[in-house]
Amino acid sequence: MTDTTDSTHSTDTVRWGVLATGGIAAAFTADLVDLPDAEVVAVGSRSLASAEAFAERFGIDRAHGSWAELAADAEVDVVYVATPHAAHRAAAGMCLEAGRGVLCEKPFTLNVRETEELVALARRHGVFLMEAMWMYCNPHMRRLKALVDDGAIGEVRTVQADFGLAGPFPPAHRLRDPAQGGGALLDLGVYPVSFAQLLLGEPSGVTARAVLSEEGVDLQTGALLSWDGGALASVHCSIVGGTAGTASVTGSLGRVDIPDGFFHPETFVLHRDGRDPEVFTADPADGPRSTYKHQAREVMGALRAGRTESELVPLDGTLAVMRTLDAIRDQVGVRYPGELEPVTTRA
Repeated sequence: MTDTTDSTHSTDTVRWGVLATGGIAAAFTADLVDLPDAEVVAVGSRSLASAEAFAERFGIDRAHGSWAELAADAEVDVVYVATPHAAHRAAAGMCLEAGRGVLCEKPFTLNVRETEELVALARRHGVFLMEAMWMYCNPHMRRLKALVDDGAIGEVRTVQADFGLAGPFPPAHRLRDPAQGGGALLDLGVYPVSFAQLLLGEPSGVTARAVLSEEGVDLQTGALLSWDGGALASVHCSIVGGTAGTASVTGSLGRVDIPDGFFHPETFVLHRDGRDPEVFTADPADGPRSTYKHQAREVMGALRAGRTESELVPLDGTLAVMRTLDAIRDQVGVRYPGELEPVTTRA
């Protein structure tokens, strides 16, 4: 029987469970165990052997051989869901039903309908839920957003961002597998779309084109997003070509360029008319660019404050990004198993 006991306790330590044992779960856990106010107390997998090996690797006390057992673990405050995204709805929903907070990897789900279901479930149970959009929690990205919001480049006119991997990925790879939500858009394109919406909010118009694989997933996708105020964003993603991973935000008074790895920037450059370029470099105290600690701290701060949503990664923002991803998929014709109708009615 599922234990729905409220697992929040009074100490400053937040007790984590990790659901899944793949590469992203390992990367996040490696950062998590370095935080003095975090304790990874349990791991769950569909394979007990995999869970036990992961637990031994990271010094975790309890290994569960099913997602349900992890969700029922009353010693867990919050679960990090790191399955492939086709399983996010089922895994995160199971944890929310059991009263566990959830940090769920991006893309949050396959489509906005599944996201709406998880958000409704979390709000109904009064349980914490957040998308693991670590880009939004990165201190240097927050600094960039603050400059733009404060008018450093005037009114935002255009945003450009790209993220592509060279591959090649064989047909059996998860990035090519429709059953696992394969394709460039959900796995990589979520970053350029999220970057544009971090600065401009949800677009009013979407125009997209893609090259599809024989399996029916997108090998590369380009989209033009538009806003009623006149701003435009050009976003691109690919699993057949390694792109520069750059981003640029142009306003009426200047421009901000991120030279590479825009979703975890180490530097960005502010260009303003009549002034020398200003280079902004990340504080070394924030750690290496690949750190996941910032989003973990955001989760734990929210839990200690009794909040059920993140201020940096609000659920309404996650819903808005999923609506845009759905609109792009509708236009390029990508459907996943079980999606017989268009995933959104948005024009």
